[in-house]
Amino acid sequence: MTDFAAIILAAGKGTRMKSDLHKVLHPIAGKPMLMHVLGSLAALDPKHTVVVVGDRREQIDEALEGRGVSTALQDPQEGTAHAALQAKGALAGYSGNILVTFGDVPMVTAETIKRLIAALDGEAKVAVLGFRPVDALAYGRVIADKDGTVRKMVEFKDANAQERAVNLCNSGLIVAHSDDMWPLLDAVDNDNAQQEYYLPDVATGAIARGDKVVVVECDPDEVAGINSRSELAGAEQRWQAERREQAMAEGATLRAPNTVFFSHDTVLGRDVTVDPHVVFGPGVTVADNVHIKAYTHLEGATLASGAQAGPFARLRPGAVMEENSFVGNFVEMKKATLGKGAKASHLSYIGDATVGANANIGAGTITCNYDGYFKYHTTIGERAFIGSNSALVAPVTIGADAIVAAGSTVSRDVGAGELRMVRAEQLVKQGWADRFHDTMKKKKAGQTSGSKKSK
Repeated sequence: MTDFAAIILAAGKGTRMKSDLHKVLHPIAGKPMLMHVLGSLAALDPKHTVVVVGDRREQIDEALEGRGVSTALQDPQEGTAHAALQAKGALAGYSGNILVTFGDVPMVTAETIKRLIAALDGEAKVAVLGFRPVDALAYGRVIADKDGTVRKMVEFKDANAQERAVNLCNSGLIVAHSDDMWPLLDAVDNDNAQQEYYLPDVATGAIARGDKVVVVECDPDEVAGINSRSELAGAEQRWQAERREQAMAEGATLRAPNTVFFSHDTVLGRDVTVDPHVVFGPGVTVADNVHIKAYTHLEGATLASGAQAGPFARLRPGAVMEENSFVGNFVEMKKATLGKGAKASHLSYIGDATVGANANIGAGTITCNYDGYFKYHTTIGERAFIGSNSALVAPVTIGADAIVAAGSTVSRDVGAGELRMVRAEQLVKQGWADRFHDTMKKKKAGQTSGSKKSK
């Protein structure tokens, strides 16, 4: 792979998003658009990466902190060529190929970028990325020979009927050696209706001076720009569709694929079964032979082989299900480990807890882990049995093989093998209910009789 530097344009206002969040920080599959771009670039190990910022730059600066990425400010904003030129200072002293791409075109793959840069290995001085959409609409056209040599770059409004009939469109991505890129950017003028400096004029300028310009083609979905919430939703839909196909190709069963939503970093093993309406948030790892039942939501969770979750379960960050463990309907786990073969079948909250192997958590059990100021840990030993409707007030330890009787509120440790029953003494009053009913019936009858006399 030839060395290169990358310039990512992200200075625009993104007004069509109608958002206080910078456009390139809106997520696809839980990952900001800009981070998708950086991820594709990182796979190719660029020598330098510069993000050109402008509107709400503080948000991008914060998002990029610690990533080893430089920023350059475009102010005022006078077009894409002007934006790319602002990175010249950050790349001072660098000699090599320079790729210019966009923060709101997040789905370009590393393989496509690699092919684009490789197109400069011959006589070409500039390479542009083109695509053939189903409907070319008002995209700028690339007029090229069959071998990919570009003869003309033309904006739709300036194209004649023959040129508009061409369906090869310009994505905007461009690459050139620094010895060519900077002079070509400097030569771009703003003699147009918007009085802006446009990046495609780099290729136009190269052709005008007799340089060879080539086009590399890619799938239209890779270069779909995102400027609105609707386009963001479309990109999410396409990403999810591809990820579902990948999951099934790698050995997972999705019973209703269109209802399952993945995160950018979801890991699924083989022979995993995912029922309808399951949502994977960031940070989920699922081993082989796991069954995730309908309407389950997972985030920051790890499920070992043979585990089962759901239906209607919620696994929050730090949830760990060890081999053959089980959580059922309306069970929530947070920062808790469920040991091998342990189970919580329904209606329980297990937070800040360690549950031993083969322990059984009864319905309605909660670990009371928070006092309004601090979180505390609950430890439940192997084979312990926690009866229904129990409250374990942390910090507390339930020993191995211990039994907590149903309806107990446990605030002190329970030793191994002990039975702990914490209930108010039951009081029995023989005949009290019969006398109460008789009294109430007579009282009600009297009120009814008095009402009739008053009429």
